Amino acid sequence: MLFNVNPDGSLDGRIAEEFSSTPDSKEWTFKIRSGVEFHNGQTLTAEDVIATYRRHTDENSQSGAMGIVQGIEDMRAEGDKLVINLGAGNIDLPYMLADYHLVIQPGGGIDAPAAGIGAGPYKVKSFDPGVRVVFTKFENYFDSSVGHADQVEIIVINDGTARTAALQSGQIHMMNRVDPKIADLLRASPNIEIKQVSGRGQFLFIMHCDTAPFDNNDLRMALKMAINRQEMVDKILGGLGSRGNDFPINAAYPLFDDTIPQREYDPVAAADYYKKSGHDGSPIILRTAPGAFSGAVDAANLFAASANAAGIPLKIQVEPDDGYWDNVWNVEPFCASYWNGRPVQDQMYTTAYLSTADWNDTNFYNASSTSC
Repeated sequence: MLFNVNPDGSLDGRIAEEFSSTPDSKEWTFKIRSGVEFHNGQTLTAEDVIATYRRHTDENSQSGAMGIVQGIEDMRAEGDKLVINLGAGNIDLPYMLADYHLVIQPGGGIDAPAAGIGAGPYKVKSFDPGVRVVFTKFENYFDSSVGHADQVEIIVINDGTARTAALQSGQIHMMNRVDPKIADLLRASPNIEIKQVSGRGQFLFIMHCDTAPFDNNDLRMALKMAINRQEMVDKILGGLGSRGNDFPINAAYPLFDDTIPQREYDPVAAADYYKKSGHDGSPIILRTAPGAFSGAVDAANLFAASANAAGIPLKIQVEPDDGYWDNVWNVEPFCASYWNGRPVQDQMYTTAYLSTADWNDTNFYNASSTSC
């Protein structure tokens, strides 16, 4: 990528070492770092960056970065500089170009899309999708302050119990997405250290608002008022999190608006909205899976209990982890989901909530404004 985003929210120049824009933020100029090598020994140029971004603009690519690059009207190389012209000004562009989908590849990766050739501190040695990926240190990486291990192996262990056992036995050196319910237990081990940082990740239940019965706003409001968010933070996250508020932005984002009133659990209001919706009383199916997010099944059951207390017939259907993200998420109208978040608000909305977004989580569509 041109940039990484540091934990404090600042930009860390990687392939781009300088940038500037016109006052209207429509034309951006990025100075490409000299001497950066791809893993195949080829020297990285501004033309490679252009080719990469053009590849992501291809509608047939099904790129997750489509919402970012579709605002680009023109790109050109001027020596070691990349110039990008946008259709509309966007002051967040450098942050958006830090998106993990936008790994710069030689010639845009068009000739060898599966080769995995990049310009980062590690290169791909082997890749078995859904099983493991092995990286080896790239000796010619320009920054000697990173990439100290000779080899890194990432193993996919979907079962939380098995992952924890692997950590405790020393079979793996570290794991992510620790189940909050066992965080204190792991912290008590003399050989394990728990690292916690505030992040932009979200655990959520999404409704397709173009599909009955969720095309009824009163029913959606009933369900929003029927979820006890604080109970979930306490029981599912072990207090290691914060309450959501029906939008995908939390205090980890810059310019977060903390004056927006927190939506509270209100079974009386939920019952009123449910009655107003005219729903026929048939079970409302919420689909989830153990791997949807940490504690997803327990969270769904808590949701059902609080909704049932408001007279809303919410029923939980547990799906297998295998195929969940292909067969349930973005297919079924009401299901558990998880997002890592994005560096800035605009990118999060553009990726998952814009009417024209490829990953429009809720199938929201506004014909007049194509915005959420």
